Amino acid sequence: MVPFNNHVGVRITQLTAHDAVAEVADRPEFLNHLGTVHAGALFLAAEVACAGAFSGALAARLGDVRFFALRSSRAAYLKPARGRIRATGTVDGPTIAGVLTRGSEERFDLTGVARLYDDSGLLVVKVDLEYVCMIGAPA
Repeated sequence: MVPFNNHVGVRITQLTAHDAVAEVADRPEFLNHLGTVHAGALFLAAEVACAGAFSGALAARLGDVRFFALRSSRAAYLKPARGRIRATGTVDGPTIAGVLTRGSEERFDLTGVARLYDDSGLLVVKVDLEYVCMIGAPA
């Protein structure tokens, strides 16, 4: 759905109603000057994973979404990221449940959390994201 994500090559590899996983491949163009995965690629994977989680959680009303936009974020880069990176994203379940039950037109805030791991399972990055969303009344 987002052309930039396809251009860069960050891909969603798993999508459920509760979470999503996005991957950054182990490719030289994703590296920084230190030979580790660039912070920009890591952040994009986190954002793609949370956007995927949003899509999975709101699948029943995805056609009613008017917009879903990142408002702010906070990233903690914990360890050097090497190799393939997997980002697991989730969004706030109670907020989504409320939106799905009401079925009305509304603007709402939504939080997302992404955790990024290398191939050995080491947690390398934590990202907290805040979104603003608008959903229209069902047709």
